[in-house]
Amino acid sequence: MNDPRQIVIRPLVTEKGMFGAEKDRAYPFEVHKSANKAEIRDAIQKLFEVTVTDVRTMNMQGKSRRRRFKMGRTRSWKKAIVKLAKNDTIEII
Repeated sequence: MNDPRQIVIRPLVTEKGMFGAEKDRAYPFEVHKSANKAEIRDAIQKLFEVTVTDVRTMNMQGKSRRRRFKMGRTRSWKKAIVKLAKNDTIEII
């Protein structure tokens, strides 16, 4: 995956995520399941022109959901928390 837009799927705009962004300059993103930390770091730096100091990743499991009489699951996905350098910010909203 060379295209940064294939690695970073979307920013996660939640109340908890925005609190972390204001406090620690840590921004949450949904990323491609097979992307590693180095690829995520490079993609964020290219897309937003910032300096990334730390990347934390976690695999989020899909939740069980019921549709009428059948049980199903939502899709599993990967989440990355990206911490930026001192003077860098990302305008998400």
